[in-house]
Amino acid sequence: MPKGSEELTRAREDEIISACAALYETMGFKDITLRDIGEKTSFTRTSIYNYFQTKEEIFLALLQREHEAWIADLETIAREHETLSAAAFADALSRTLEKRECMLKLMSMNLYDMEGNSRLENLVAFKRVYAAALEALRQCLRRFFPAMTEADLLEFRYAFFPFLFGVYPYTNATEKQKAAMALAAVEVPPCTIHSITKSLTEKLLRPFER
Repeated sequence: MPKGSEELTRAREDEIISACAALYETMGFKDITLRDIGEKTSFTRTSIYNYFQTKEEIFLALLQREHEAWIADLETIAREHETLSAAAFADALSRTLEKRECMLKLMSMNLYDMEGNSRLENLVAFKRVYAAALEALRQCLRRFFPAMTEADLLEFRYAFFPFLFGVYPYTNATEKQKAAMALAAVEVPPCTIHSITKSLTEKLLRPFER
């Protein structure tokens, strides 16, 4: 494929993904259609099928892009600091996730639909980037907390990544959910992506400070 064609393909894929991201800010996953996405691009709606077969593949590509941005932030933390305390690293890590609200929302609410309705090659491409995110965080931990053994690193992973799937719904209750909680006399603690992620991360890492 000529270089110009490869660049055009990447540009159009990115435009489709960006259109999807913009719609997702104000619309629900189930409400967004390929027509909606197509209407926000600069080319014909039917051209989308040259790049993605389903809307789920577009959302999966969006999730992949979000993970790539997160990886870049994790690599920046590792590159810019020689040492970090548990509190300082927890703060830095939490701030990277504060910027990735779309990623957390997709992970918690729509992952099974995206993966189930995407072609295998698309899913493999996403899983490779997800694996790179696991490794980027692992490298940060190895750099700043050298006392952690391989078993410790694995234990952190099994605690931290399942936790991420609950961050968005726990910090973004709808008005209807808040009303129901009030009527049920259930407290809704004030928390943010940053605050609850920092709290957990610092607790997990404090035993391994230098």
